[in-house]
Amino acid sequence: MAIAVNDANFKEIVINADKPVVIDFWAPWCGPCRAIAPVIDELAVEYEGKAIIAKCDVDTSSDIPVKYGIRNIPTLLFFKNGELKDKVVGAITKAEIVKRLESIIP
Repeated sequence: MAIAVNDANFKEIVINADKPVVIDFWAPWCGPCRAIAPVIDELAVEYEGKAIIAKCDVDTSSDIPVKYGIRNIPTLLFFKNGELKDKVVGAITKAEIVKRLESIIP
């Protein structure tokens, strides 16, 4: 299961992470977000110990989406060493997420 990230724990989970992090910005009412949710949860299991797979509900956390210019959901942000390395707006395939994630895993 993906880790829930919010305004309060973002720094601890994402910025201070010792592994690459993928954050799925989503909302419960978003159809495309619900479509990729199972993929995000699969990746959380498959990459356990190698990467952190997280989700941020834009309806309950507004500071982080504003800081990173999230205007459409789903949006995926890819972090390495606390720095934003990649961004994808819209639902994409699992293969594309894996490709981008693998590019930031040491």
